[in-house]
Amino acid sequence: MNTSVPLTKYGAELLKEELHQLKTKERRIVIDAIAEARSHGDLSENAEYDAAKERQAFVEGRIAELEGKLGAAQVIDPTTLDAEGRVVFASTVDLEDLDNGTKVTYQIVGLDEADLKLNKVSVTSPIARALIGKYAGDVVEVQAPSGPREYEILEVKYI
Repeated sequence: MNTSVPLTKYGAELLKEELHQLKTKERRIVIDAIAEARSHGDLSENAEYDAAKERQAFVEGRIAELEGKLGAAQVIDPTTLDAEGRVVFASTVDLEDLDNGTKVTYQIVGLDEADLKLNKVSVTSPIARALIGKYAGDVVEVQAPSGPREYEILEVKYI
């Protein structure tokens, strides 16, 4: 039941960096903290030991999660896409809000990469779902929390 996880090339690199950090630095820090807490004696009432063991469980769980995602990753380099102007995963889309004329640019990325501050929206978000498969010049309606909004697709880029 291992389904592929879509990631942009950049997103895959970020996950690899996090995995490397966890394996090479965080693991060592946790092991040292456990050893230090054990040296204090009775483990049954040792809050430092309990905290270190909890941290170890978190680190090991995150390592397993990242390894699973990277193992199932379908890495997509947007610069190699040839979708003939269609909005697809990893494409960057320039939009104009038809209600107020505001222009915005979004890149459609995987769930782990989504960051609205960086204008990266998850492929599962309402706006991405409305955009997928459309072309420049198309008008899409997005069901936003504040109600329906209409956007015109100004340009689709693969950068």
